[in-house]
Amino acid sequence: MNRRLWLKQTGLVALTSPESTKPRHRKPVLTVAHITDVHIREGDGAPERFRKCLEEIKKHKVDFFLNGGDSIHAADYKDVTREQMLAQWALWDDCRKTIGSYEVHSCIGNHDPWWAAPTPEDGMYGKNYVVKRLGIPGRYYRFSRNGWQFIILDGNNPNVSLDAEQMDWLKNELAQLPARTPVLLMSHYPILGVTPYLVGGGHSDFKALKALFYQHRDKVKVCLSGHQHLLDHAVYNGVQYYCNGAMSGFWWGKGDAESAAPNYYQETPPGYAILELFDDGSVTNTYFPHSY
Repeated sequence: MNRRLWLKQTGLVALTSPESTKPRHRKPVLTVAHITDVHIREGDGAPERFRKCLEEIKKHKVDFFLNGGDSIHAADYKDVTREQMLAQWALWDDCRKTIGSYEVHSCIGNHDPWWAAPTPEDGMYGKNYVVKRLGIPGRYYRFSRNGWQFIILDGNNPNVSLDAEQMDWLKNELAQLPARTPVLLMSHYPILGVTPYLVGGGHSDFKALKALFYQHRDKVKVCLSGHQHLLDHAVYNGVQYYCNGAMSGFWWGKGDAESAAPNYYQETPPGYAILELFDDGSVTNTYFPHSY
């Protein structure tokens, strides 16, 4: 049988035709900065260095910022006083003025909440105060820009997971979106990736989330995270999982015996990522190491 006739009859001709080898046309619709693990604090010139990074990011002409959590150095330890916690947030607010004209959509990191308040009824106790200081709608939420949906998650629950209320909310949010609506999800912690095998710290409910994403594989395109201070990219079932390095690198310090160079955490330099989001649901994530 003639080969081309056979291909036509079997329906494979489209896979081998010249048209299928042409690059697909896609249009960039958003440029987004992903910063995470800023851990802002006094000392080591951290505020000045952070502001310098923000000025550099603005040169990329980003549409808005995604902030992956651990915005302040550490409010979660039991010996942190109210005054120390407030001083860290004051530094964050002051540095935030550098990008005052930009939207900043944040999630909560494990070091952001203050748990040492005298009682849970204290207005500065826990995650609700972080929501207020970051100016976000809630501990988890969704927003849309230029055809893309952005879902911000709160993994700061037992065993690093979504609580039942949040999981039900996420299922409903994904289900109600029209087919083929591109979705980017951000959690402080990796959902899937390489680094959880190296240092731990990933979502314990990754199997449930993976299964949910597969149900909506025409929608879920990207999962962003931080927490690890390590750079990582994995792909599973068509979802791009990006764990980007920390703005603070080695918590603004010089490093330790495992640091590949000054300010590195292990082999990852301090830095930030610039994402380009396209109208066809594809994305690029470029990490920019920053030399202080």
